[in-house]
Amino acid sequence: MIAALTPLEDLTQRIDQALPQTQCTRCGYPDCRSYAAAVAGGAAGLNQCPPGGAEGVARLAEITGRPALPLSASHGVEGPRTLAVIDEAWCIGCTLCIKACPVDCIVGAPKQMHVIVDAQCTGCELCIPACPVDCIALVDASTGRSGWDAWSQPQALEARERYQFHQLRVVRDKQENDARLQAKAEHKLAHLAEISKLSDPSELDKKRSVIEAALARARAKRGV
Repeated sequence: MIAALTPLEDLTQRIDQALPQTQCTRCGYPDCRSYAAAVAGGAAGLNQCPPGGAEGVARLAEITGRPALPLSASHGVEGPRTLAVIDEAWCIGCTLCIKACPVDCIVGAPKQMHVIVDAQCTGCELCIPACPVDCIALVDASTGRSGWDAWSQPQALEARERYQFHQLRVVRDKQENDARLQAKAEHKLAHLAEISKLSDPSELDKKRSVIEAALARARAKRGV
């Protein structure tokens, strides 16, 4: 049986559903859900989401019953929906933009040119500062329209789903990497045990202590 949402959880969910889900962090929070929780709890204003623009503020005002305010200039200005474009001639395949993208819309591999999937890009701009060779630019994708006029609810829903998958993937990748490191360390310990009779016991003990300490840290991170 699924537990009923508390009033605060319900309000957070409704606010989150009213946000454009660009995951741009310009509101001052790490993602749209975190901003929604802050608004619901009264820790953030309704006017901190530039991608949502004036209509976004109005939506949140209606949901919360709080007065609408002009968009906060310190968080940005309302503008057109943009798409990131990679200059193929300058891309060095460093993968830093791939790691920065919150919706996994950049395709590529190390030392190979990367490509942005236009239909999935939210225009969050997070890939721009991540690029060490400044080969990513933004282009207007909404012909002058801004805020929710330049975005749609289906696009926001897809962006939220892609961000949720991105978060799961990051956790999975970390767990798999930790497991590989632990397996490598355990293999090393087994190897040390095999050669223990042929080596200086004191040196082996030192190496064993280092590896066992690394294993302990890995287990602690994984909660094992």
